[in-house]
Amino acid sequence: MTFNNQLLDQGDLDALCKWPTPAIANAIETLDIRSRTTGFTDSDVVCRFPELGIRAGYAVTAKMRASIRPEDDPDTVDRDLLIDAMLAQTGPKFVVIQDLDQPSIGSWWGEVNSTRHTALGGVGVITDGGVRDLDEMREMGFLALSKHVLVSHGYMHLVEVGGPVQVGGLTISPGDLLVADQHGAIEIPLKVARDIPAAAAAIEEKERKTIAFYRDSTYQPGDRIDGKYP
Repeated sequence: MTFNNQLLDQGDLDALCKWPTPAIANAIETLDIRSRTTGFTDSDVVCRFPELGIRAGYAVTAKMRASIRPEDDPDTVDRDLLIDAMLAQTGPKFVVIQDLDQPSIGSWWGEVNSTRHTALGGVGVITDGGVRDLDEMREMGFLALSKHVLVSHGYMHLVEVGGPVQVGGLTISPGDLLVADQHGAIEIPLKVARDIPAAAAAIEEKERKTIAFYRDSTYQPGDRIDGKYP
């Protein structure tokens, strides 16, 4: 099990959280370090509490099932392994859970696990499974990105902790740096993480000029700058 303990400082994380995930995606594109079609969750994973804003954290990963009793599943592992993984990963943390039941039948996430993992430094959960106890999770400020909202926890149990998981089309490994908000989640390569705010600001400045051009009271359809449409 590998954990990332080479962390950005809190100032660096705060700087990332000033930018929504689409702006971060734009910034990563300008750095040309990966395909523009990878590195982020797809539309299957939905932010349940968009009003909570932007969060950054390091991934702690696990896989779960809820369709069969844990005592009947030969892959069941002790849930305390997830707590140990939370303790091993320093810094703010996203718990990233892959649900092996598709469609999902039971939720690992509700008031109790959100309370437990907040106390362990968690800032949110990202899962292709379900969440429940939405009012309680929202009140404690625990960000939740999920594929489903569910009623029951079924026979929820863990079958793996600490390996790569696939959630919302994104492969996430322990220690990956994630930023999440109302749009979804994006993985930020650590080698460029400190470059993201400046790159995002440069794109923002260019976009503001374009928006200002079209909002100007003197604008007429067909106007150009230096012969081009901005």
